[in-house]
Amino acid sequence: MTDREPPAWLWLKERLARLRQSTAPGRFGTEPAPIAVRTAIVTDSAAALPPEWVKAFVSDGCLAVVPMPVMVGEEIYGEGEDDITETLSVALAAGSSVKTSRPSPGQFEQAYLAARARGFEAVVSIHISAGLSGTADAARLAAQRVPIPVEVIDSRTVGMAQGMGVQSALVAAADGRSAAEVRRFAEERLARTKVYFYVPSLEQLRRGGRIGTAASWLGAMLSIKPILAVDDGKIVPLEKVRSAAKAVARLEEIVAADVTSRPEGQSRLAVHHFGNLAEAERLAARLRENCDGCPPAQISALPAVLAAHAGLGVLAVVVGESSTPGATALPAPSQA
Repeated sequence: MTDREPPAWLWLKERLARLRQSTAPGRFGTEPAPIAVRTAIVTDSAAALPPEWVKAFVSDGCLAVVPMPVMVGEEIYGEGEDDITETLSVALAAGSSVKTSRPSPGQFEQAYLAARARGFEAVVSIHISAGLSGTADAARLAAQRVPIPVEVIDSRTVGMAQGMGVQSALVAAADGRSAAEVRRFAEERLARTKVYFYVPSLEQLRRGGRIGTAASWLGAMLSIKPILAVDDGKIVPLEKVRSAAKAVARLEEIVAADVTSRPEGQSRLAVHHFGNLAEAERLAARLRENCDGCPPAQISALPAVLAAHAGLGVLAVVVGESSTPGATALPAPSQA
């Protein structure tokens, strides 16, 4: 399923393209003053940003995505650097050892120094919830070592919920806002996101320490199909349903109710899957029917660093809000 890009992202791409061009004299011999993009954005691969979308902004230097390592057996793969999807799928199906880790502080240090070398004045670094990973801590360690100001944000979420915060930061940065203003806008948008998901089994979450052993045992014994959420940076149980079909149907209802509770026409959806694309496409189609005024959901595979814990067959829905450029969406500029 191919979805149209929201107007904010088309605006952002056009604006950055104009900034790449040399300014030409105006009609009356005056040169227009371009808006300088002073702040670069750094994130990690748990943000689940679409690869084709990332390429457009990485080429400008205004975005860097630090890969998160995934260990399958004795092999270490870098999310976004190695093609790990098939290897991970086979490992999960076989019950093989799969682990994840945070990037090293040195990787973030390199990203921050690269931003400085390209002329940026500051960096806003947005990362997977500290309740699920030590990535933000690694970023803070790196921030102390570099001669460029770095604002580190614990997104308190994962997947495209984190990605929506990154996209919002890019919108504010492209509007010439300061690092503090970019951070404020990103945090405001992040606070407006929710992640709901269904997993066929709790076993992978138990192995990774994301839920307790008792919850995993209960789910297996009673054939319960859990609906979970990310709340305040941690995975929490939302509801327990007796069958997979009922769990997916209930997931749709929860998402539709969330969309209805938000300002009309402002909601955005993303659907994540791993090993079950057709099921994700059907879910997205039903959400489009049931969520009036909401644009089609973006569909993408869950990043390997998250799929390693969620397992095969996961269905996740992210609900966020638009970051449309304009006086009502962007933070008021500082007077300094």
